[in-house]
Amino acid sequence: MDTKHKLQEEALRYHSEPRPGKIEVLPTKPHHTQHDLSLAYSPGVAAASLAVADDPSAAYRYTGIGNLVAVISNGTAVLGLGNVGPLASKPVMEGKAMLFKTFAGIDAFDIEIAETDPEAFIRTVKAIAPTFGGINLEDIKAPECFEIDTRLREELDIPVMHDDQHGTAVITSAALLNGMKLAGKQAATLRVAVNGAGAAAIACARLFLALGIRRENMVLCDSRGAVTVYRDDLNPLKREFATTRRIASLAEAVAGADVFLGVSKADVLTPEMLRTMATDPIVMALANPDPEIAYDKALASRPDIIFATGRSDLPNQVNNVLGFPYIFRGALDVRAAKINDAMKLAAAHALAALAQQPVPTSVLRAYGVEKLEFGREYLIPKPLDPRLACTVAPAVARAAVESGVARQPIADWDAYAEELRQRVEP
Repeated sequence: MDTKHKLQEEALRYHSEPRPGKIEVLPTKPHHTQHDLSLAYSPGVAAASLAVADDPSAAYRYTGIGNLVAVISNGTAVLGLGNVGPLASKPVMEGKAMLFKTFAGIDAFDIEIAETDPEAFIRTVKAIAPTFGGINLEDIKAPECFEIDTRLREELDIPVMHDDQHGTAVITSAALLNGMKLAGKQAATLRVAVNGAGAAAIACARLFLALGIRRENMVLCDSRGAVTVYRDDLNPLKREFATTRRIASLAEAVAGADVFLGVSKADVLTPEMLRTMATDPIVMALANPDPEIAYDKALASRPDIIFATGRSDLPNQVNNVLGFPYIFRGALDVRAAKINDAMKLAAAHALAALAQQPVPTSVLRAYGVEKLEFGREYLIPKPLDPRLACTVAPAVARAAVESGVARQPIADWDAYAEELRQRVEP
């Protein structure tokens, strides 16, 4: 039996034994006596309900809403599987809920919605929103995901984030920040080529602009080539990034570029293209499982490359688990009304700074290596780094306070960081 089939069998056993699924619900209060039950439900629960009816913010004191996130999908763009539908997306959404709990101590319910019409999907999510302190949208196909994400962020007063878009943007931005540091380059002068025009690509491009990259120095490419103002087949999202340069192909977009971001498909970036890029090129080839250019080909073509992929078996994995648990942790802990660009940028800068710090022995043991030092082979932190929670979440929370979206500011930041250290154990 080959390795792929062995992994599939192991995964199926993992999901089915000793009991199906990956998450469960456990009570947090005593429940073994008649008096316990009278407090938990009737008649005692009426006191909590009346308190919330009188003051809705009391729900954060008397219920678990302040630590509860919904992981919501319709299964139209699941991982590398595509449109497998809501039920088939459930294993993935359960996994996402497990990661929330494991890495950030956040309770999460997975909710799979059998609805592809954006308006109906939005209505459904808004109708169940009172249950939750935050909403993580997941695996919803473009272009519908843009409207769904934008509308829900605007129309709800709790943190909402489509992780495929904004989580990916945060991690790639962190990698870009450290790539620039290693290459000795500045954002304002970087030339960037982005291959892909879906949800993740657009969100990354937007956050790159917020980092200081100039729009005129960025070229977006789709399946037809360079996105330019001279094309008549562009939707509004692509027109936002249409270049005035007289180019037509990815090869032309990459020539002389300092950065290549691929959120597309395997093998579209050739060694010949790579050799036309500027010195110390920063290449993030995120197609999974096979990147836009293979690792060995990339390093052989450009020994000066700064290279990241979406794969866990290669250096510099762009993994969203570095972001979403801690972004929501920080947002929930200050009762933020939304997750804004200031909070996402704060997360990216915190991740970049953490990668420049000495790596604890526990992380080295977890990955079976003797040494990890900031550099071309270690550009962003590892997912099992226990410092992530007490580094990224406070940065996000502070940005929420400073940008005016926090409803419960933190008074003692040192105490908050220590609380996170004690509460969260990857």
